[in-house]
Amino acid sequence: MDERRPEQAIKGRGAVGNPTGRFEAYEREATWDGWWLDPEELEERPATSVLPDASRSILARNDSPDVPFERSINPYRGCEHGCVYCFARPSHAYLGLSPGLDFETRLFAKHQAPQLLREALRKRGYKPSTLALGANTDPYQPVERKLEITRGLLQVLAEANHPVSIITKSALVLRDLDILAPMAREGLVRVCLSITTLDGTLARILEPRAAQPKRRLEALRRLTEAGVPVAVLAAPMIPAINDMEMEAILEAGAEAGADRASWILLRLPRELGPLFKQWLEAHFPQRKAKVLNLLRDTRGGALYDARFGSRMRGEGPYAFLLARRFSLALRRLGLDKRSWDLDISRFKAPGPEGQMTLF
Repeated sequence: MDERRPEQAIKGRGAVGNPTGRFEAYEREATWDGWWLDPEELEERPATSVLPDASRSILARNDSPDVPFERSINPYRGCEHGCVYCFARPSHAYLGLSPGLDFETRLFAKHQAPQLLREALRKRGYKPSTLALGANTDPYQPVERKLEITRGLLQVLAEANHPVSIITKSALVLRDLDILAPMAREGLVRVCLSITTLDGTLARILEPRAAQPKRRLEALRRLTEAGVPVAVLAAPMIPAINDMEMEAILEAGAEAGADRASWILLRLPRELGPLFKQWLEAHFPQRKAKVLNLLRDTRGGALYDARFGSRMRGEGPYAFLLARRFSLALRRLGLDKRSWDLDISRFKAPGPEGQMTLF
């Protein structure tokens, strides 16, 4: 039971509450009248735990026409960055956990991911296409600094000359420049850095444990200097929260060396809608109605529309305006010059794990 005051922000965490997942037989509701709690208890921060994930496969397949990849790898379930808007939060319900605080405090690590990837790439008939690394949860979230699962995956991909597109909002990606730079010279890698805002204060509220915007821009610059192609993702755009920053984000990305860009309108599938409403009540109560009304204007009156073709960008006048602003900025800044395609012609199946290189 979460005994905190409803809609009370928790320092260092994104979600305000910990609602029961949609598959549970019973629903818990937090209540608070304060008389039995020590004031110090209200300041206690929920700790992060990391458990092993027992998945026996590592490649996830995608059939959505809205994204430019067919396969993806996610080294972790849950994400400590705590982005309140993360569309992957509802997936924690499949584990019997909450998409709220559980998603950012109860993590699962796929320790066998590099071995599973090696086995998948060695299967007869495997045909390479660009893998998306971190399509759901960030492959460079804080726990990666110690576990190095993402680094192990990149080592396998580099050995196999397999193309990969990395999606992250962490400066930790710079740790692996020794792998990424050689891959980039062969046309095998690109990094997509998500920059939601240039305002450090807003970033701490939106993404409490992710790298600050300045650090992401510096990471973008250093990747570019090392020859790694980088795209800037102005995502998600949240009405009346960060949408006014779209052009500034793209300009900062282009100045740092990005050669491509993309954007996504805020998505609120399943439990994410109520979570986002709680977050607005805690941090932006005066703007709550405006934010939600603008979102409903892009989803036919609902907070979310799961249809392919509209779920990423929305519809209606407000969505059209965002798309038009992005298109004009893209051309003005030259962020539409480089192809998203990577080289699949160099692929070779990796050797068995532990095999020594033959000279």
